[in-house]
Amino acid sequence: MRNPYDVLGVAKGASEADIKKAYRKLAKDFHPDRNKNDVKAKDRFAEANSAYEILGDSEKRKQFDRGEIDADGKPRASGFEGFSGGFGGGRSSGFDFENKARSRQGGGGMGGGGMGEDIFSHIFGEAFRAGGAGPGQRQAAKGEDVAAELSVSLEQVASEEKLRLALPTGREVDVVIPRGVEDGQTIRLRGLGQSAGPRGEPGDALLTIRVRPHPRFTVEGADLKASVEVPLEDAVLGGTIRVPTLTGAVEMKMPPMTSSGRTFRLRGKGLPKKDGTRGDLLATTAITLPESEDPALIEFARNRRAKVA
Repeated sequence: MRNPYDVLGVAKGASEADIKKAYRKLAKDFHPDRNKNDVKAKDRFAEANSAYEILGDSEKRKQFDRGEIDADGKPRASGFEGFSGGFGGGRSSGFDFENKARSRQGGGGMGGGGMGEDIFSHIFGEAFRAGGAGPGQRQAAKGEDVAAELSVSLEQVASEEKLRLALPTGREVDVVIPRGVEDGQTIRLRGLGQSAGPRGEPGDALLTIRVRPHPRFTVEGADLKASVEVPLEDAVLGGTIRVPTLTGAVEMKMPPMTSSGRTFRLRGKGLPKKDGTRGDLLATTAITLPESEDPALIEFARNRRAKVA
């Protein structure tokens, strides 16, 4: 895959917010649902997701920047950079591969049997020789990626619930809602796409998360916002009110003379974040009057109006 920074069109020093913004735009523009007959759009969508899997994860991004993993997130082989007859950037290793080959061939050079390749295989194992397809060999095909959607509630996001998902391939899998997931985010489930036959590597499943609207809460990042009804007497005198959250109601102390529209922050009562912490719940007061007519309250309001006037 191309350099993930190039894929998302951001600089190496881009902030997390810029990376997320760039990814969201690409995911929206090239989503399979919007480009059903465009094969190139599907490839760009998959490429953007792969890039965000690295740059959207702070630890993987650091590993990529240090050269520890490649653009596909796979570990890089160390010690072969700038190979020129030795290890570690061209410095001699004290082992002359060419001379050793000649000694085995009786001084006749590498010969037609590919002795140099055999030496590498002997030292580093078959994995070295099989790292690339040789002449006449074919790279094993990879199966196609498939797109799927998972609709979840805020309660399910908050509890990191495990859900059963039926993929377009007919396979059913259990999916744990990841921390920090956002509406519209696409997650790559490796190896759960179309099969490529007995020798090929299966494709991936690109799972887009859809968070359903909630009747009480609105989402802002990992924070939640909600309006909380407060009886008039509690607003004037102060008191303890019960505030609903995604995991059950909690009590909140409110000071006397609280006006309608005042916002209180309940820490840790929002949605899970990637780092294991939680966002907050921002509860905004909405003062309510008695449902039935209250003569004492009406008299108080009349007297107060007269004093102000």
